[in-house]
Amino acid sequence: MPIYVYRAEDPEHACPACFVALEVMQKIADAQLTACPECGAAVERVITPPNIATRGTLASTSESHIAKHGFTQYRRAAKGVYEKTAGKGPDTIMDDGK
Repeated sequence: MPIYVYRAEDPEHACPACFVALEVMQKIADAQLTACPECGAAVERVITPPNIATRGTLASTSESHIAKHGFTQYRRAAKGVYEKTAGKGPDTIMDDGK
């Protein structure tokens, strides 16, 4: 079930719960909140980035992990020039703009 974030439309009439951010776990089909459940102040839904769960640690994106699983990674070295950092493939890729 997603967690939606709401904030008071008028901070002057907000309680501590809705002044900064009020997090509410709701079903997607549930109606959007229009009032703070604690103080009754008008609230609006705030668009927030999704929280994406990943398996493991950041080490799973390491260059050795990428190559081990058959992927190739390039990093930009200069405008139109990319150098291989992991995996198989050409050492550099150049884009001449054509």
